[in-house]
Amino acid sequence: MNSFSHILESFSPGNFNMILLLGMVLFLGSAGGRLFQRIRIPQVVGYIAIGIILGQSGFRFISAESIGNLQGFSSFALALIGFMIGGELKIQTIRKYGNQFTWILLLEAMGAFVVVGALVTAGGYFLFGDFRLALALGLLLGAISSATAPAATTDVLWENKTRGPLTTTVLGLVAMDDGVALLLFALATSVAGALIGTSTAGLGMSLLLLLWEIGGSILIGSLMGWGLSKLIRGYIAEDKILVFSLGLILLIIGLTQILDLDTILCAMSMGFFMVNFAPKKSRILFNLVEKFTPPIYVLFFVMVGAKMNIRNINGLVAILAALFLVGRTGGKFLGATVGAVVSKAPETVRRYLPFCLLSQAGVAVGLSVVAGQTFPDPLGSIIVMVVTTTTFVVQLIGPPSVKFAVDRAGETGLNITEEDLLSRSKASDLMTNRTMIGEGQTIEQILHIFSTQDDLVYPVVNREKKVIGIITIDNLKDTFIASELSPFLLAHDIMIPLVGTCPEDATGAEAFALMKKNNRDYLSLTDKEGNCVGILEERTARKKLSFKIMELQRKADALG
Repeated sequence: MNSFSHILESFSPGNFNMILLLGMVLFLGSAGGRLFQRIRIPQVVGYIAIGIILGQSGFRFISAESIGNLQGFSSFALALIGFMIGGELKIQTIRKYGNQFTWILLLEAMGAFVVVGALVTAGGYFLFGDFRLALALGLLLGAISSATAPAATTDVLWENKTRGPLTTTVLGLVAMDDGVALLLFALATSVAGALIGTSTAGLGMSLLLLLWEIGGSILIGSLMGWGLSKLIRGYIAEDKILVFSLGLILLIIGLTQILDLDTILCAMSMGFFMVNFAPKKSRILFNLVEKFTPPIYVLFFVMVGAKMNIRNINGLVAILAALFLVGRTGGKFLGATVGAVVSKAPETVRRYLPFCLLSQAGVAVGLSVVAGQTFPDPLGSIIVMVVTTTTFVVQLIGPPSVKFAVDRAGETGLNITEEDLLSRSKASDLMTNRTMIGEGQTIEQILHIFSTQDDLVYPVVNREKKVIGIITIDNLKDTFIASELSPFLLAHDIMIPLVGTCPEDATGAEAFALMKKNNRDYLSLTDKEGNCVGILEERTARKKLSFKIMELQRKADALG
């Protein structure tokens, strides 16, 4: 009886053991992401929605203690995101878009800072009747509002395989947005401390700490990138490259926590160093890390949703949160649009960039916690509640806004790799050779087929269109060399046995895997009745894939 009670208690909300909890989060989070994908909503929204249902706002299956215990996974996810963003920032891209990045970055951040600061100050004075408190609140929330969450934004971009000027601009901005937010927060903290008489650090010390946080993060990340490039230089084994990479990312997380540095910026610096100073190895490296990241991202976003607690929202917080949301959205839209116009950005960037800057999470919440610890109530607690509440809203509307923007900009599906195309294509789509040789055709007829077409492999079929063998250019040459009676031979006499057939509706990836398994560079494709419909050659299929990728790249380049 005691054992049964213990089992029931283990399955009660908030009492799941960590392994069971991880399994539940990954399974339900993935299912939620897939469900939202099917209704054309970014999968990240599904992850967050599952977190809300399971967490503090819902059934509380994920307790506050469990959220704290899983904080390490959140840090790991943010570091991976920073690393992958750094891999997108090539020096030639920065040279091309540097002026555009700078103008938009400064104006969208300052736009949010000024508009939120003004609205919250006015609303705070109306609510509290204390101008100094209201101005301090406006400055701090204005600084926090300038931050843009890279995680949810980049997840939508990677999910939709986007490529083009809007994607490039967004990746550049979210990578550098943290630095501007930290600078504004350092300034706002000093001024707010002076306004309400708290014993915070002076402006000079705040700027020195900021310089250490940004400069130290870039320095350590670059050193880690240099070390990683040296470590993997002599390796071709993918497992070793992945282990070294993840090990250094974990080292970055530990060091940044000890030294009080920015994890995302540090990991981004490592990715930036790798893609620019070890480009050959970095292609393998980033592909490996990208394949490793999905479960970490699912866990991270589910925990983001689980942290949110809408039960604590009261009237005061709701008013200030509404002012914050209106001001941040308006400021970001205005600043990003003006910045894009001033920097002469492409039309798609001017029109759709503001929709990609709405998400807010890690940095904003982190800064609000710092403010909550630095300033006494009611200022500190109000900031934490307002930022938490608004994060709840923008994390749900931000990803669909990004998807809307990249769809309208025409950049969805332009960053496709050969692997992506293989998984999406049917084997019949990649087939170019539909010519078949009858088993009774003569050498002369066979030679005519080979001389007038580009393919190197042809199926030999009987009267019922069933494939019975293969003739390749190589075995045709061997026939002439070995036999003096070759003019009298028929296709049936010179064909070689067929190894491997594949249904025409199989995916390209399945067909390529079958070729690899059979140690052949061709396959016979069959219909539902087993009749041969043609030959899939690896050479011509890869050529077709390359042309498709080049076509998509040209389309992306033509956007601006």
